[in-house]
Amino acid sequence: MSTPVTNDTPHLESEFEHEPVPQEHRKSLLTVSAVWIGFPMILTNAVPGGLVVAALGFRSGIAAIIVANIIMAVYVGLLSYRAGQTGKNFALQTTETFGTVGYTIASGFLATIVVGWFAFNTGATGSALHNSFGWNEPLVAFIVGIAFIAVTFVGFKALSLLSGLAAPLFVVALVVALVIGAQTNDFSQVVSYPGVGGGMTFGIAVTAIMATFLDSGTMAADFTRWSKNGRQGVIATATAFPFASLVAQVGGGVAVAAGLIANASVNGGDFTPILTGPNNWLLNVLVVVFVIINLGSVCTHCLYNGALSWSHITRSKMRLLTLILGAVGLAAAVLGAWHYYVSWLALLGVIVPPLGAILIADQIVLAKRLRNRPQRRVRASAFIAWGAGALVALIVHQFVPVLSDAVVGLLVGFVVYLAIEGPQKAASGTTVQPESAINPATPAR
Repeated sequence: MSTPVTNDTPHLESEFEHEPVPQEHRKSLLTVSAVWIGFPMILTNAVPGGLVVAALGFRSGIAAIIVANIIMAVYVGLLSYRAGQTGKNFALQTTETFGTVGYTIASGFLATIVVGWFAFNTGATGSALHNSFGWNEPLVAFIVGIAFIAVTFVGFKALSLLSGLAAPLFVVALVVALVIGAQTNDFSQVVSYPGVGGGMTFGIAVTAIMATFLDSGTMAADFTRWSKNGRQGVIATATAFPFASLVAQVGGGVAVAAGLIANASVNGGDFTPILTGPNNWLLNVLVVVFVIINLGSVCTHCLYNGALSWSHITRSKMRLLTLILGAVGLAAAVLGAWHYYVSWLALLGVIVPPLGAILIADQIVLAKRLRNRPQRRVRASAFIAWGAGALVALIVHQFVPVLSDAVVGLLVGFVVYLAIEGPQKAASGTTVQPESAINPATPAR
């Protein structure tokens, strides 16, 4: 029988921190897609798109963006397929692969990083409105941060509504910015834009584009576990990768190539200054609403990821951890943590991809072994593969910048794990319950 569902907060649906989402609580394809589409279609994703185009030129920059998004589509899609099959969140997924104790390292690591992204994007909201209107940056970050925490507290349904608003609002703001820019700039030279250089290689560009969402992309199960099956999980994530992500990054790249962005090698594809002006209150209102809702979407998603994983680790509730981690992230935002953007990207590009690749290898390529595999506190093979992937990626990052350390780390982690586990026969002896017994609500493929 399924575990009875009880709500820890009146009138709010359970977030299923410690069990798979039962089939009767799964959401429609439209609802899950709405959660995804507004996640990467954000201003801070337009920025790296612009930075890459500024460094490599339009053609090479767009090529790097496309390559990175194709890889992300496959990577996140496979993780989402598994989540839609089982209804398990990221913490439950990592428990299978890294062990009943070992998962705390893998899950806790990413859960902490995404809280850092919550802090960064909350701070970026205050910064954007300060730069546009001169408003008090820490105060704005504090006020909007409280609002973002409140939305996350409500849960998955609130994320779906906010994200569903953020995506069309981004498109409107981008189109308006490009139309305004076209009045004074020549768009006919966009495709031939040569870039300003700066030492970025194609490989580094691919990593920079992927790293923007590698963390929450790896934690995709937290969102796609609500899908009715694996196929719908893949379709839902496709609205984000490649579609929504390409819209944001290519949009930022076009703005740079058209000459609309001042100091593009630093500001990237941030097109909000185009929309602000002393004599146009309508555009100013658009900027305020756009920045808050758009960046609010990614903030709430990141905080949800972090709170869900940490609630499972601490055997607590998502909503309680939302308040605790939200307070920590908010303090970091007000103190200026968003300034460390490049450092976050470098860390993510090296360490995160092998982890996700190991989940794919273990739970998709070797999926048949999960049913009768003995449960262990720590699965050393997963950590060896993760360490190998991260180490090789770090070496590539330092000494072979022409390659993408994110892609290399992903491939090495995947291959090393299969090399260790592949030759082994299905384990015998004491076994855990089959997945069908643990999760009777698991839908058919």
